[in-house]
Amino acid sequence: MLAGMVLPKQAPWIWLAALAGLACSATSRSKFEDGSGGSTGALMSGGEGAAGGELGLMAGSGGSGPSATSGGSSDCSDAAKLVYLLTDTNEIYSFAPLDKKLTKLGALNCPTPMQPNSMAVSRDAVAWINYVGFGDVEGALFRVDLATLSCEAQPAVKLNSNWARLGMGFSTDGVDSTSETLYVASVSAAGQLGKIANGAVTAIGSFTGIFAGQSAELTGTGDARLYAFFTTTPVHAVELGKANAGILSSVPLPTVEVPSAWAFSFWGGDFYLYTASFTNSRVNRYRPSDGSVDTSYISDTGMRIVGAGVSTCAPVDAPK
Repeated sequence: MLAGMVLPKQAPWIWLAALAGLACSATSRSKFEDGSGGSTGALMSGGEGAAGGELGLMAGSGGSGPSATSGGSSDCSDAAKLVYLLTDTNEIYSFAPLDKKLTKLGALNCPTPMQPNSMAVSRDAVAWINYVGFGDVEGALFRVDLATLSCEAQPAVKLNSNWARLGMGFSTDGVDSTSETLYVASVSAAGQLGKIANGAVTAIGSFTGIFAGQSAELTGTGDARLYAFFTTTPVHAVELGKANAGILSSVPLPTVEVPSAWAFSFWGGDFYLYTASFTNSRVNRYRPSDGSVDTSYISDTGMRIVGAGVSTCAPVDAPK
C-alpha cells in the first residue's frame, strides 16, 4: 500500500488495477473446511513481532472468572461464541480462532444489488450485513439468521450517503448486562462514530487527534468495551469511549499491512485483524497480554474478507 493513501473499506476495482504492482504474496494457508468435513492446507504460523504498546484494558488478561468461557452470560448458544467472516463474493464462513479453522456456511441471498461490505453479529447469532451501492450513495443493513443463512426480505436499516459504508460491532450496555448496542463507524464520511437506534443511525461523535477523519472497523465485547481498527499508517488498534467517540487507549501495529479490504474481531483476549491489499486476506493476531503481533497467523485465507462479526457471547479472556 502506498504510504499515506486512504482507500475505501473495499476498494473499487479501478484502485486495484492502478496499484496491482504492489500486491503481496502469501506463504501458508489456513485449515479450511467447506462445510462437508473436508479440509485442505496446513496449519502454519509465524511472523511474530512486538506492538508498540498495549490497550490498557487488556493488559494482563489471564482467563479467570465467568467471562473466560461464556462472554459473561450463560444465555448464549455455541454458535453465538464463534467468529463469522463475510467475503467480497457474498459468502459466510465461521472461524474458530484457536484451531485456525475456517468453515464455509454458504452464500447469502439478501434481495439487493448492492455489494457486501461489513458485518456484526448479535447475541442471538443473527448477522447484520452492511451492503453498499455504487458510489456509496446508499447503503442498507440486512439481518441474516446464521443457522439457515436466511435473509430478511426488507433491510432492517436504510442508510444515507454519510453512513452508507460502515464498520460495525456490538457491545454490551454494561459489564454484567445481556442487552447490547450496535455501534457503527462511517467509512463513507470517515471519522464518525454512531449507533443503531430505532431503525436509524444516531451520531455519537467524531474521532480526534491522529484518528480524525480516519476509517475504522469495530468490534465489541461482553464486558461492555468497544474497539476500532484504524487504517492509519501505521494501522492502530484503539479502545473507544462509547459515549463520545473518545480515544481511551491505542496501539500502533507497524508490522500489519495498510489494507484495501479489512475486518476486525476480538475473541478470547486477542484481536484478529483481517487484511488484504490485492490478493486474498491474511489473518493477523494481536495479543495484548504480551504485546505480540503475528502477521502470519493465517497467511492466506483463500478469500477476500470484508467483514468479521463476533457476538458479545464470545469469551473475553483466554480460555484455559
